[in-house]
Amino acid sequence: FSGPPGQKKPHLPQNVHGLTGTGNLQSRSGSSSGPTVTCKVWPEEVLSILDRYKLLNSMPASVMKVLAKQGPRWKDMKEDSGSTGEALNVVIGSNTIALTCAGRRAQELGFRSVVLSPGVCGDVRLVSRLYGLLARFACSREEPSPQIAAEVLRLGPEVGVESWDLCRTMQVLGEGRSEGWGATCLLAGGEPTVELTGKGRGGRNQELALRVGMELRGLELPPQGPVFLSGGTDGQDGPTEAAGAVTDGGLYDEAQAQGLDINSVLSDNDSYTFFSRLSAAQRLLVPGLTCTNVMDVHVLLISAIPTEIS
Repeated sequence: FSGPPGQKKPHLPQNVHGLTGTGNLQSRSGSSSGPTVTCKVWPEEVLSILDRYKLLNSMPASVMKVLAKQGPRWKDMKEDSGSTGEALNVVIGSNTIALTCAGRRAQELGFRSVVLSPGVCGDVRLVSRLYGLLARFACSREEPSPQIAAEVLRLGPEVGVESWDLCRTMQVLGEGRSEGWGATCLLAGGEPTVELTGKGRGGRNQELALRVGMELRGLELPPQGPVFLSGGTDGQDGPTEAAGAVTDGGLYDEAQAQGLDINSVLSDNDSYTFFSRLSAAQRLLVPGLTCTNVMDVHVLLISAIPTEIS
């Protein structure tokens, strides 16, 4: 350390830890890969949970020894400072970062990008409905029905999206439609859930893509119509080799022409088999394992609405 005479040498952490994970990394304590992050949970709480489920006697002696230690209370430590004194914790990978980078790349490709939310969650059926409504809102050549915006605002809180984010996104989509700003790339992320009703092969990304494809039915086909992609950032969706899938408004008719029953596929949660058989698996997203995981990324591409010159 080199500094002015008399200046005290700053305290430097012994270790610097880069955090990535699938939790809420707006707060470092939400990281699933942060063993060096100070935790608000006290040993007594852990012991009470172990006791509730009758697991105390099965814990290794080393674990019980750690839980028996008395450490400093959280109120005596700095709130979410990112440092334990010995370690500096820095978030280097999160869904928010992934969406920001995706938005930057979309702009380089000529799209106008807008990030809806990195916290999409809840039933995949509700999530697909939300994306379908946003697509119809953005693709309408005339002023969309107020009922569409009302249903979007109703669904948002049920799938982890704040009303403010929905209003902001619809404002951008509306301006793009009315002012002819060109093609738009709507981005979102999170981890929706699938209610298992069958024994097929698939994952939440492939099932979400399949359900969104059904929601887009009746809209124009690409390149004039919207395209939707859902993929896991780890490169694997469920027990399959695919990370997700790409769909559009022509999915239903395409499946019907090839003798595939989408309703049966959804009942059996068999989205991977469906996309594998459909059009020689051209709609499957198979990038390979990425060796990282910051939840899922959802992409809705919306073509420019032709402007009428009077």
